[in-house]
Amino acid sequence: QGQLPESGGGSVQAGGSLRLSCPASGYIYSSNCIGWFRQTPGKEREGVAAICDGSPYYSDSAKGRFTTSQDNTKHTAYLQMNSLKPEDTGVYYCAADYRGGRLLSAASFNRWGQGTQVTVSS
Repeated sequence: QGQLPESGGGSVQAGGSLRLSCPASGYIYSSNCIGWFRQTPGKEREGVAAICDGSPYYSDSAKGRFTTSQDNTKHTAYLQMNSLKPEDTGVYYCAADYRGGRLLSAASFNRWGQGTQVTVSS
């Protein structure tokens, strides 16, 4: 089975930047769609960005600040997060093995990374 050992989380001050990486090895990369989700305590997993066949998609909160990209030679997807805000705080997951449906819906993906914590302080 494929793995999603995502990395890149951390703690930054508001206005800072972080880049998350999601090396998606194995068959789970074959659908060529990777989703990025954020989860905070007591809330459902929220889609912030996705990239499918090189085309990016963003939630309203991520537009203009986050950029997702794919490096097909490395089978890796990235989420560059700039101008971070305290409300961006949460555990970020990458997801693969897209099953169809809305790209920013958690139900559209079958495989998940372990999550990486992002904390933005004011």
